[in-house]
Amino acid sequence: MRGGYFDLEGLKQRLVKFEQEMAAPDFWQDQSRAAKVSQEAEHLKQDILAWDNLSSEIESAKSLAEELAEADDHSLEKELNRKYQELLKQYQEREFFLLFSGKHDKSDAVLTIHAGTGGTEAQDWTEMLMRMYLRFCEKRGWATTVIDEARGNEAGVKRVSIEVSGRYAFGHLKAEAGTHRLVRISPFDAEKMRHTSFALVEVVPIFPELTDEDVVIKDEDLRVDVFRSSGKGGQSVNTTDSAVRMVHVPTGITVSCQNERSQAQNKATALKILKSKLFLRKMEERQKEQDSARGEVLPAAWGNQIRSYVLHPYHMVKDHRTNFETSNPGVVLDGDLDNFIKAYLEHSVKANESNN
Repeated sequence: MRGGYFDLEGLKQRLVKFEQEMAAPDFWQDQSRAAKVSQEAEHLKQDILAWDNLSSEIESAKSLAEELAEADDHSLEKELNRKYQELLKQYQEREFFLLFSGKHDKSDAVLTIHAGTGGTEAQDWTEMLMRMYLRFCEKRGWATTVIDEARGNEAGVKRVSIEVSGRYAFGHLKAEAGTHRLVRISPFDAEKMRHTSFALVEVVPIFPELTDEDVVIKDEDLRVDVFRSSGKGGQSVNTTDSAVRMVHVPTGITVSCQNERSQAQNKATALKILKSKLFLRKMEERQKEQDSARGEVLPAAWGNQIRSYVLHPYHMVKDHRTNFETSNPGVVLDGDLDNFIKAYLEHSVKANESNN
């Protein structure tokens, strides 16, 4: 691994500890803990098996290459080259996951996109980003749920929150936090003028096991509003006040949820996300200096412009943190974000090394 080493034996030792814990008679008494341990053990098994298989294939290919070289036999040269490229690709895919060193990288996440000023144009840009992230998650096989959506009056969305469930969801999506800028000829401008639009992306890890001791929310600090769920153009899609908006008054942190038909379910989801946001805020405040030195997660603020998407007068998508760019914005907007995320993670690792 760049900037460090990979401890396969350490993974195997962790798996042994998990298996010992799972073999205990009282393992399932704490079902939440048991589910977490079982899932982590299964992930470790998959990782260990993948690395062991890759190592075995590399050794086999190496032995064959040495035998053929000694015999001056070139009959399988093309096959060996093909095998080399195949193994290199597998190694690079495994190596990519070594970049996820953040404490919460394995967590699920909630991604929220806010339209900037500019009315319909900015709201359309927000919907384009929503589609981009949904396609990205779909390609990775992650489950997504739109838990809150405020549609624009003419087109697009003013705000949308998506809950993403998948391994390393937060580790990937944290790279997207910040302001995204679009430059194009607006389809909503009769004069076909060039417009610049902005949207803010926020990403929060989900902490499903938070207790009341982890996050204390006083009754007087929590305001709960209920309203009717809305669809396109603000049309009501529910005849009851099932949608929920929670506001933590001291911090101003707001969470909305309207994807469930039950008010109780929406409240539960909103409270889970609110607690995650408050817990993350608490940890960031506690470790502010350390987080700043690591450069792990930049604040998702309007002034933090992380990426530009230019569709006119030329085609380009450029990440301003890493300087990684491509001249094919169509592919990026269709959910191909892997190279941008990899560049960001590598950049973060290097920044971390230089600060330590």
